[in-house]
Amino acid sequence: MKKYKPTTQSRRHMTGVTYRGVLTIAKPHKALTKGKAKRAGRNAFGRITVRHQGGGHKRKYRLVDFKYDKKDVPAKVETIEYDPNRSGFIALVCYGDGERRYVLVPKTVKVGDKFLVSEKAELTAGNRLPLAKIPVGTFVYNVELKPEGGSRVARSAGNYVEIVAQDAGMTHLKMPSSEVRKVSGKCWASVGEVSNDEHKLVTIGKAGRNRWLGKRPTVRGSAMNAVDHPHGGGEGRAGRGLRRAKTKWGKPSGKGQKTRTPKKYSNFMIVKRRKVGKRK
Repeated sequence: MKKYKPTTQSRRHMTGVTYRGVLTIAKPHKALTKGKAKRAGRNAFGRITVRHQGGGHKRKYRLVDFKYDKKDVPAKVETIEYDPNRSGFIALVCYGDGERRYVLVPKTVKVGDKFLVSEKAELTAGNRLPLAKIPVGTFVYNVELKPEGGSRVARSAGNYVEIVAQDAGMTHLKMPSSEVRKVSGKCWASVGEVSNDEHKLVTIGKAGRNRWLGKRPTVRGSAMNAVDHPHGGGEGRAGRGLRRAKTKWGKPSGKGQKTRTPKKYSNFMIVKRRKVGKRK
């Protein structure tokens, strides 16, 4: 981690990720970038559907390959780069046929290393195989939930999924949330853990730094009026006045409460529910 000299009060506890010695190039590969318009949490009608989003630094979108549809062709890592649109680092790789793509880079992989997307690939960091071919106890990332559906799970910095069982064509995965769920053994996953595991240790330090990231302020429900939030109202500093916490729309939130939709279509795939609340 990188620490700063306390030249101001906001700098006193601020920390950041040490990029020097990890990243190898500053500018992205132009052919694999495009512009990205800011939505600021608004839908096609201009209405806010996700609060606390807006502003932030201008970004270029990197076209990261999550499908990994080029199989049995070895690829070599050319650069390791920063991506403003995700917390893990990305790598520019060159396949044996000359095509270049961006992929999410795992820990321990460096420039010059090679990886392979194949059913016969070895169990080394970065290689990609079907879940049925990966032994129990292995850490994987970039996991598919449907065969050939593209990576969906364990894509953020430092994340991984542990394979805990193989049973009747299904693979049991322990998710980052501690949930254990079944996934088809035909789904593919990459061996290893996502890079930049120091990301979770960063201390933002000041409000302005969050604004650079496109995060707008969050107002506590207890600081609102009663008409605006279930926790609002009261004289002076009042507690929420409710036994359990609620969202602005009256749904249960946090503090060990179950928030998953009771009749969700994928409930039958869950072997063990995630641990919630303080005891997690």
